[in-house]
Amino acid sequence: MSDQPAGEPKLDSSKPGSPNLGRPNIVFVFVDNLGYGELGCYGGGLVRGVPTPNIDRLAAEGMRLTNMNMEAQCTPSRSAVMTGRIPIRSGTVRIPLPGQPSGLVRWEITLAELLSARGYRCAHYGKWHLGAGPGRQPHERGFHEWWGLAETHDSSLWSTAVGYDPDVVPPEVLLAGLAGQASEAVAPYDTARRAEFDAEAFGRGEDFIRRCAEAGQPFFVYLPLAFPHFPTLPHPDYAGVTGLGDFADALRETDDRVGHLVGVLDELAVGAETLVIFTSDNGAEDVLPWRGWTGPWGGSYFTAMEGSLRVPFIARWPGRLPAGRVSNELAHATDIFATLAGVAGAHVPTDRPIDGVDLLPLLEGSSERSERDSVLCFVADRLHAVKWRNWKLHFVWQEYMGDPPIELSIPRAFNLYEDPRERRDVFLPSNTWLQRPVMAAVAEFWDSVADHPLIPAGTQDPYTPRREATSP
Repeated sequence: MSDQPAGEPKLDSSKPGSPNLGRPNIVFVFVDNLGYGELGCYGGGLVRGVPTPNIDRLAAEGMRLTNMNMEAQCTPSRSAVMTGRIPIRSGTVRIPLPGQPSGLVRWEITLAELLSARGYRCAHYGKWHLGAGPGRQPHERGFHEWWGLAETHDSSLWSTAVGYDPDVVPPEVLLAGLAGQASEAVAPYDTARRAEFDAEAFGRGEDFIRRCAEAGQPFFVYLPLAFPHFPTLPHPDYAGVTGLGDFADALRETDDRVGHLVGVLDELAVGAETLVIFTSDNGAEDVLPWRGWTGPWGGSYFTAMEGSLRVPFIARWPGRLPAGRVSNELAHATDIFATLAGVAGAHVPTDRPIDGVDLLPLLEGSSERSERDSVLCFVADRLHAVKWRNWKLHFVWQEYMGDPPIELSIPRAFNLYEDPRERRDVFLPSNTWLQRPVMAAVAEFWDSVADHPLIPAGTQDPYTPRREATSP
């Protein structure tokens, strides 16, 4: 690990990664609140007035999942991807109290740290949202270089808000940093910078790929983009190109930039040795006037509804992943960590629960199963629902972000094959059996917490895990 402080846990080398894979390059495009129904290959595209030929071609040349589940909010999803752990374990499910540190404690081991330990050059260009303070920024968590936003895109609207006083609350700033050095402020973050954000991220990503390809260096490029997080603003070069407004213009821009990036990989003759992943951190943007589309699913983000959790997921690796495959097997954000660790031959931590499963056998077609039967759906620190196979059991009912969550005295059950929008509760006497596998999954999680207690939000560094006494 490139910058691991003394006293922090070492990676356990006793558990090998997937055999004979070498060190393929990895490009991870992580858009922000893209609805399941926006892309052409997921039923959108022309239906939304904006074809997405480049992203659709990415799917045609690789593997598309129709049951990838993220967390209900931005930070938890990023935490799950970066650690392979359900975010409530890491204290990243709610905003800490004022004055407390945000993001991941140094004890957590990130995906970038795993890959750096395998000799990868790692870069982050985009939104981090996993810690803004000293010791918790990307270049201190395994990335060799980074540019972007430590927190979230909401702050770009501050300068236009009535009553905002920058002398009282300074504007958020774009930052850039190299491992071993302090981050430097690049510019205040406002709506003009928001419109240019993704162009800058893609541009820096392309430059990094060219440098690594020229040096023969395996690379991991993490592009957590702004699109379509509100305010959904296109780059000035794309403003008005569709005639359908900012959201449509920005969708066209994203599709073009993804296509160009994949073209760069092929131009440099590294496309065949590069795994490209395109996915989203949450379901559709739900803030007017930039509201997105959840496709066949109901509800909004910040809930346990399918419209919050299900996102597009595309993986392309020519010669390794069969082209044109589609799977509806259950998958979760934590699986991305386990999968990319396996792809790189990295050793996952063995001193803590890792909730992700390796999806590579599913992606490459050697297995039809994901080895995952369930997903626990937390919203903040409350378990709202559990997905088990094609079923969903809700314990807390909340359809939209602004709705009050209602604790249910009797759970609500849905067969997602029959009822994708979760409208008809089928918790009938004939379906009470569903509680058995669902509660077994819940019990397994809480049993693991007894041995590995949750890290509270706002925990300071250094953090030392507390082990509960267990009976022999």
